Amino acid sequence: MANRKQQEQRRPRKDPNLAREAKKYDNPIPSREFIMQTLNEEGCPLSFNKLVFHLQITEEQSEALDFRLRAMVRDGQVILNRKGGYCVINKTDLIVGRVIGHKDGFGFLTPEEGGDDLFLLPREMRQVLHGDRVVVRVSGVDNRGRHEGAIVEVLERAHSRIVGRIHLESEVGFVRADNKRITHEIIIPGSELGGASEGDIVSVELMVQPSRRTQAVGKVVEVLGEHMAPGMETDVAILSHEIPVEWPETVEQQITEFSAEVSETDKQGREDLRHLPLVTIDGEDARDFDDAVHCQRTKNGWRLYVAIADVSNYVKPGKPLDKEGYKRGNSVYFPDRVIPMLPEILSNGLCSLKPKVDRLCMVCEMLLNHDGKIVRSRFYEAVMHSHARLTYNKVAAMLVDGDNKLRKQYADLVPHLEELYALYMVLVVARKNRGTIEFETTETRAIFKDGKIENIVPVVRNDAHKIIEECMLAANVATASLLQRKKVPALYRIHESPPIDKLTDLRQFLGESGLTLGGGDKPTGGDYSKLLAGIQDRPDKELIQTVLLRSMSQAVYSTENVGHFGLSYDAYAHFTSPIRRYPDLLVHRALKHVGKGGKPRDFHYSVPELQGIAEHCSTTERRADEATRDAMDTLKCEYLVDKVGEEFDGIITSVTGFGLFVMLDDIYVDGLVHITALDRDYFHFDPIGHRLNGERSGITYRLGDPLRIRIAAVNIDDRKIDFVLPDDGKDGDKKNHTKKRSRKRSNKQGNKQGNKQSSQQPAKQSNQQSDKQSNKQPRKRRRRR
Repeated sequence: MANRKQQEQRRPRKDPNLAREAKKYDNPIPSREFIMQTLNEEGCPLSFNKLVFHLQITEEQSEALDFRLRAMVRDGQVILNRKGGYCVINKTDLIVGRVIGHKDGFGFLTPEEGGDDLFLLPREMRQVLHGDRVVVRVSGVDNRGRHEGAIVEVLERAHSRIVGRIHLESEVGFVRADNKRITHEIIIPGSELGGASEGDIVSVELMVQPSRRTQAVGKVVEVLGEHMAPGMETDVAILSHEIPVEWPETVEQQITEFSAEVSETDKQGREDLRHLPLVTIDGEDARDFDDAVHCQRTKNGWRLYVAIADVSNYVKPGKPLDKEGYKRGNSVYFPDRVIPMLPEILSNGLCSLKPKVDRLCMVCEMLLNHDGKIVRSRFYEAVMHSHARLTYNKVAAMLVDGDNKLRKQYADLVPHLEELYALYMVLVVARKNRGTIEFETTETRAIFKDGKIENIVPVVRNDAHKIIEECMLAANVATASLLQRKKVPALYRIHESPPIDKLTDLRQFLGESGLTLGGGDKPTGGDYSKLLAGIQDRPDKELIQTVLLRSMSQAVYSTENVGHFGLSYDAYAHFTSPIRRYPDLLVHRALKHVGKGGKPRDFHYSVPELQGIAEHCSTTERRADEATRDAMDTLKCEYLVDKVGEEFDGIITSVTGFGLFVMLDDIYVDGLVHITALDRDYFHFDPIGHRLNGERSGITYRLGDPLRIRIAAVNIDDRKIDFVLPDDGKDGDKKNHTKKRSRKRSNKQGNKQGNKQSSQQPAKQSNQQSDKQSNKQPRKRRRRR
C-alpha cells in the first residue's frame, strides 16, 4: 500500500500535451497519450471513476473524458473489458486491424501497426464483414505457417448498407452482396421486402449485424431494378462500397458562407505572385485545375515554383467540410463520373486555378542545381493569377513538335516552358541515377456512347505529362524533407520493400531465367531498376517485368517514414492534391504550422490521431480502387455480351492452379481460360515459373505468352468472362490458337524443383468460370505513387 502511494506521488500530474489540447478546447482534458501513460503506469485496468481520480478530472470535464475514452476504444488504443475497466491494448497479445474478406469465406486481418496479416478462418468471418475494424488475438499457426487470429471485439462496423440481388423463398428474402468480399447472406423478413421481386437489385439497410450465432438481418430501402440500365453499374458500385455521395445539411450550410471569388481580406498577409507567369497544364477534359508551375533559369540551375490551390484556407479542422472530407478520404473517379471529396464550389470554383482570376495558393519554391538536386526550398502562402490554361497536347506540340502556330499564340510563355522542359530532361537523368523503378504498363480509358462502352483505348502519355509529374515529385520530396527536419507529426506516403516470402519466390523464378537480383534480403529500387535495364532486349521481358511488379508491396499512408521503395526516395509525402486527397490537406496544415513557427508538440494533431487518419485514408483509397474496378468490370462484361463466340488474340496475364487469365489485345479486357477447358492434356501448375505444364504433350502455357481464345460465356452479375481455346478439331494441335513453343526442358526443370501441384482432370467442355476468379491479378496499370 505504501509503494502504491509513493508511485502516485511520483507520477507526473502535468500533461505534456496540455498546450496542444488547450488550443483545441476551452476546457481541455488530459490528452490520449497521457491517459495511456496513466493506464500503463498503473499496470491494471482502471474503471471510469478511478481514471477520473487519477487524472484529477473535474465534474464538468467528466462527460468530455467519457467521449474521449469511447473514441479511444473505437480507435483501438484502449479496450473496455467486461468488468468495466479500461486498459491499453498489449500489442504482443492483442492486435487491432481491418478485416479483408475473401470470396471463398475466409479472410485476413491487416494490422494497423504493420506486420504480417493474420489468417481468419470462415468461422471467425461469420461475425464480421469485409472492412470491419476489430481486435484479435493470435490463436495459432495453420499448416501453411500462417498465424491465425481469433476475434476478440469488433471496434467499428464498416457497412450499414449492402447492395445485391434478392432471392425470395417462403416469403423471406435473402440478399447476396454485390461486393464479392462479403459472403454473408442477409436475411430480409417478409415485412421488410419493400416491394422487391425475385432477382431485383436492391439496397439493404442492416438492422442486425452478423455475430457468431446469428446471420445479418436487413430491410430493403431501395429497389434499384432488375437489369443493368446505363449508369447503374456505377450506382451499384457506389452503394455497394458505401461511397458518400450526398452532402450533409451542415456542409450545405457551411458552403453558403463562401463567395464566388476570393475576398480581399483573404489575400492579406500573403506573398503576391500575380505577376509571375504561372500556368496550369492538364488534360483536355479536365474540369478542376489545382496545380500550376513556373520555371526560371538561374546561375547554378533553375528556380521552380509549384503552386497548389490553398484548400486549407477554406476547410478548417473540426468544421463540417473537414469532417466530410475526412469521411470520404479522396475523390473517386469512375469511368462515367467523379464523386468529389469536397463540394463543387471549392473543387471547380475557389480552389480551381482558372486563368485570369485571383486564387489563393500554397507554394513550394525550389532551387535545383544542374544535376536536378534540390539545394533549397521554402513554402509559403500566396495569391496567384494563372496566365494560361494549357493542355498536355498543346505543351507537347510546342516543345517537342515545334508547332509554330501555338508557339506564336503563347509567345510570352514559351521561354518559361522551354526552361521547364530543360529542367525535366535533367530530372529524368537524376531519376535514372537514383534508381527509380520504371515499369512499362498500359493505362486505358473507356469511350462511352449512350451510357455504355463503345471502345477501350490506351492512354498515351507524352513529355508534357512527364514534365508535370517530375515537378510534382520534386515538390512532394521537398515537403517530406521539411516535415522530417522540423519533426512535425505528418502523414508520409510510404512504399515498403518487398516482403521476404515474395523475394524468395522471385529469386527462384529469376534463377530459372539465368538472372539475379542484387541486394540480398534488402534489395533497393536501384537493384530492381538495374535488373529491368538488363532485360530490355530479351523476348521474355514482359514476363520478367510482370513478376517483378507483383513482388512489390502496396503504397500506403503512415506517420512512420520508411521511404518510398519504388521511387527510391528516403522520404516522400503528398503535397500536390489537397482538393482530392485528405492526406494532402493535412500536409498543408502541417506546413502552415511550421511556417508560423509552431513546435511539434503544439501541432493540432498527435501522432496516434494521425496514424488513425493514415489508416482510414489508406482504406478509403482501396475502397475507391475496388469500386471503380467493379464498375469497369461490369461495363466490360456488358461490352462483350454480344461478342460471345468470337475469337481474339491476347496475352496471358496470370497463371493459377485453376487456369489462365488472358488480356485481349486492342480491347484490354481479360477473362479466364479454366483448366478444365484445356482438355487435350493433364496440366500441372508451377507457381515459381508462373506456368501450366502439359504432362503428355509438353505444351506449356506461361505468363506473358500470346494466346488465341474464343469467348465462351459472360456473366454480368458475377463480373466474369469465360474463354476457351478455339475448336480447330485437331486434338493436341495448338497451331491455330497459340504461338508458343513447347517447353519440355522447362517442364523437366519444374519437376526437379518439385514446384508442380496435383494434375487436373481433362474435360470435354468448358465449365462456367470458376468462382476463384477473384484470385486473379489486376490488369496492368500505372503504379500508384
